[in-house]
Amino acid sequence: MNPAADEKMNIVVAGHVDHGKSTVIGRLLADTDSLPKGKLEQIQELCRRTSRPFEYAFLLDALKDEQAQGITIDSARIFFKSAKRHYLILDAPGHIEFLRNMVTGASHAEAALLVIDAAEGVRENSRRHGYMLSMLGVHQIAVLINKMDLAGWSRDTFEKIADEYKRFLQEIGLSASFIPVSGMAGDNIARRSERMTWYEGPTVLETLDAFIKEPLPVDKPFRMPVQDVYKFTRAGDQRRIVVGTVETGAVRPGDELIFYPSGKKSRVKTLERFGSPPPQAYEAGQAASFTLEEQIYLTRGQIAARAGEPAPEVGRRFQVHLFWMGKEPLRTDKDYLIKVGTAKQPMRVEKILSVMDASDLRVKTEQDFVGYHDVADCILQTARAVAFDLSDRFPTLSRFVIVDEYEIRGGGLIRKVLPDAEEPLRQRVMQRNLKWAMSTLSREQRWERYSQKASLVLITGRKNVGKKTLARALERKLFAEGKLVYFMGIANVLYGVDADIKTPGPDTSHRPEHLRRLGEVANLMLDAGLILIVTAIGLTQSDLEIIRTAVDSDLVEVVWLGPDMTDIQADLQIENPDNPDEAAGQIKRLLQQKGIIFSV
Repeated sequence: MNPAADEKMNIVVAGHVDHGKSTVIGRLLADTDSLPKGKLEQIQELCRRTSRPFEYAFLLDALKDEQAQGITIDSARIFFKSAKRHYLILDAPGHIEFLRNMVTGASHAEAALLVIDAAEGVRENSRRHGYMLSMLGVHQIAVLINKMDLAGWSRDTFEKIADEYKRFLQEIGLSASFIPVSGMAGDNIARRSERMTWYEGPTVLETLDAFIKEPLPVDKPFRMPVQDVYKFTRAGDQRRIVVGTVETGAVRPGDELIFYPSGKKSRVKTLERFGSPPPQAYEAGQAASFTLEEQIYLTRGQIAARAGEPAPEVGRRFQVHLFWMGKEPLRTDKDYLIKVGTAKQPMRVEKILSVMDASDLRVKTEQDFVGYHDVADCILQTARAVAFDLSDRFPTLSRFVIVDEYEIRGGGLIRKVLPDAEEPLRQRVMQRNLKWAMSTLSREQRWERYSQKASLVLITGRKNVGKKTLARALERKLFAEGKLVYFMGIANVLYGVDADIKTPGPDTSHRPEHLRRLGEVANLMLDAGLILIVTAIGLTQSDLEIIRTAVDSDLVEVVWLGPDMTDIQADLQIENPDNPDEAAGQIKRLLQQKGIIFSV
């Protein structure tokens, strides 16, 4: 018995349209007996009855049609096996699908087959696909010069194309093996060609089996992006189960974990597994679920790391290397969404450093947009801090995709973290969270007892628009309904907690520290489970980010009074707040919609 027979390897197959990629995959499936029983004969008979010439690409189309009916495999993931191992082929029919599969990490390719038509030669997409492989860290590559039957099995044709593409790969730091094949005739796919005896190298199948399986990164520092937190209430079950996929390292009961970017810490209490006994550890590549000894408040998108090991990066600004595939150019004056790990944040392009055409490697440094199929080095800025790793340390957790109009339009790798305005404040907050003395009561337990979710309601606007009047009306309304609510004008902080730095006159140099201290006071009251209402004049988006640095950002609701807004992103704007009770009712409905209080 071959001890490696259960080994699995992920392969991406790429190539220009009509260069025969589907035919090569279909031939691999047929020649390795990986097709469902009778499928080959069924398609051959169908072609005979419809007077169509049989093509191995039809096998792929048939399997995709079956998947649409819920029968076998999906259009982007094809399975086959050799005597050595099992393979999962990521069939990427276009750039978007290719990037989505690769960058999101749904199935990380460990090696690649790149198909080039012997008659057409190297095309722009051939080079683009090669560049994307380089960018995403795929270094085991075999280039298949396909349709050699249409090129008369010519050695000169093969060597000319191989030499040209080899030079291109060398420019981007890659090397590859080159194989002359005919997907239609089966030459050099799974059996050696008798018509190209001048080629003495391995077949495609032999090349695949010679690729080295990447060991799982279990010996690296622990990383697990938080996917969700499940809670149970039936029969007194108070568990809060943190779930995610372990990217690197391993986690065991008793491990002290720190969650980034918040800096909150807790110790693993138990490992959990639904429907079967839990393992002794969850390792890289495994879906993990565990409980914590101290019930800290966690949200999707944070990254769990083990205390004492190198921490992930945290920031709002970073330099990236990206590939853009949107029909509309990537610009600096537009809002996008970025997905890093399980985190999703609003994002803007702060600066475009350089733009390169991936098909010919020409670089432009004075371009203010990134066009279709271009590669670029850019500085991105997110609305709030995210945790990630750099591409030279943990490539998987440096990957990101950019979403525009609900579709993935680009993606790439984070190369460098850059300083941002909130970095010093964020470091203070992380230290606070690391040193935080935990209560025996969790935040969620207080919320359940009080029948409300803690929230900071920031009411802001220009001078003399009735902020305090509205805040008091809202406080009375919520208090009358039994809510734990407290109104605090910002002056309560300025002349109390901030008395040591409060200066007379228009001096604004201490404003960031005033806002930070406001955030710290709010954090204490939110930890106690209260709904805290705060009024402040003319808050901007940068002011809001300082407050959110100190407070869990999803516990903040912003209400703007009046028509003339700053750049702040408000959850609710009340343009005419003349009736405080009516305006308070609008805010109450917002709190109900957000699940902060129940609808009654």
